Amino acid sequence: MTSDASRTVVVKIGGNSLGPEDTTFADVVRLQQEGTRVIVVHGGGPAVTDWLERTGVETRFVDGHRVTDESTLEVVTAVLSGLVNKSIVADIQAAGGNAAGVSGSDGPTVIARVRDETLGRVGDVVAVKPELLDVISAAGMIPIVSPVSREEGPLARVLNVNADSVAGALAEAVQADRLVFLTDVSGVFDAAGETIPALDESRARGLIADGVVSGGMIPKVEACLTALRHAATAQIVDGRQSGALMAALESGAGTVISRDAEA
Repeated sequence: MTSDASRTVVVKIGGNSLGPEDTTFADVVRLQQEGTRVIVVHGGGPAVTDWLERTGVETRFVDGHRVTDESTLEVVTAVLSGLVNKSIVADIQAAGGNAAGVSGSDGPTVIARVRDETLGRVGDVVAVKPELLDVISAAGMIPIVSPVSREEGPLARVLNVNADSVAGALAEAVQADRLVFLTDVSGVFDAAGETIPALDESRARGLIADGVVSGGMIPKVEACLTALRHAATAQIVDGRQSGALMAALESGAGTVISRDAEA
């Protein structure tokens, strides 16, 4: 797949997706230098859990979702929008690129609604306003986006939102050509534990309904399906390997999800 100035790629970097052979930041810089508009969305769950332990704040999960009370939200915001976000900005700059770190609450860029009061300040995306990201990109910088978002309505509180969901909604909003999830697995697995090279929407939804796709892979696949409202393809790849991002774009590594995949 050839890079050009008309292409937009959204890259989601997971908290466990970077390994010792990883070249993600250099790949991102290369893509931008070749003329591709790149937007990076990041998570950071392991770092959040680590800092909650350091600060003595209890970590609780309900149905796989982190319960986010006021104390937890303070740590989530500080770690994701501060430590992790600025670390990625620095890594991009060290790789020879220019980057600017923002959160979904800046602008605001990502508007969310409280999912369930029992989860506290956890939100689901209801709207994306990409104007701030457009300004950053137009200035020749790569936007690095933390998933901490703004609650809809007059209170305008900060909410903890799943980074995969933010990536999918953002890819749709900016009309991205491709959404790439860099993870710590080789792609989506079938019931036998084998990587599925290609999926269409119908089969992807069927795998979720049948429980084959479960846990943390569900929001990734659902985010891919959201992105497909505009993007031709989305994919999930192992980001720990050297050249993983470029391989994803050029040779379809991992699992490619598309509207018309022959799966």
